[in-house]
Amino acid sequence: MIFPAIDLQDGRSVRLYKGDFAKETIINPDPVDQASQYESAGVGALHLVDLDGAKAGKPVNVDIVKNVRAAFTGILEIGGGIRDKAAVDLYLEMGVNRVILGSVALKNPELTKEVIAEYGAERIVIGVDGKDGKVALVKVNMGAPILTSRQIPVVSTKEQVINEPLHVDGETYHITAVSMGNPHAIVYMDELKNLDIEKLGPKFENHINFPDRINTEFVKVIDRHTLQMRVWERGSGETLACGTGACAVAVASTLNGLVDEDKPVTVKLLGGDLQILWNRQENLVYMTGPATTVFDGEIDVSSLEK
Repeated sequence: MIFPAIDLQDGRSVRLYKGDFAKETIINPDPVDQASQYESAGVGALHLVDLDGAKAGKPVNVDIVKNVRAAFTGILEIGGGIRDKAAVDLYLEMGVNRVILGSVALKNPELTKEVIAEYGAERIVIGVDGKDGKVALVKVNMGAPILTSRQIPVVSTKEQVINEPLHVDGETYHITAVSMGNPHAIVYMDELKNLDIEKLGPKFENHINFPDRINTEFVKVIDRHTLQMRVWERGSGETLACGTGACAVAVASTLNGLVDEDKPVTVKLLGGDLQILWNRQENLVYMTGPATTVFDGEIDVSSLEK
């Protein structure tokens, strides 16, 4: 069976471009009207995604879903923001036929077992993003950012280092310091193309203000939803990508008012794009990116037994 879909964002039915929340096409400003059209056309099933709920980590467009349920008599399923049993109960008791558990099904298998036991496997759907039979996208909880100077650590008279001047190699830069379990200094620049990172990176890494050395992200703000970065990792040099660095950049950009709060940010690295969301209410950073096979191999275990 083919399910038409309604993706809900800001109370409207939208289509995202490559999953980017900031790049939307409005399909219908009234999702309930769209559902009514599907009902009139005799469509048997409808797939809803609460995009706002996915960002917030909880159901958001509840009233719209309720009205869609009233307008559409076929099979109705919904995903997005369903992270606990209360959300499952909410939708199924509302009359939704099936709920979709995404990454929470892997993070909290006990929840999955509990709701299947109560409602039956036919009402619980496990959803993953796939391509060619493999997982295509992975969302990871990267934990809470550390902003206290002494915990990062960075030498400063201030509790937090946000857009503070730092003198490096005769020049003054402004940095924001964030730890995602490892220390990061974020520096904003007008252009990255001609950045001499091989020269500048070690100057930051070994600066006296960073007792444990530092990973440095040089960042260009493209717009309020998109950032470009190059990273100098301590002990490694420039790398194609850095997940914790991208998370630190999103946090720093939020603190500096350069991106919209509580909305995903696309961070463009040399190795590809990552989507980062800092949920301020939870104080957790979520990273979403493509899953790629690096290599396949075989090992003859019999040789290990000798």
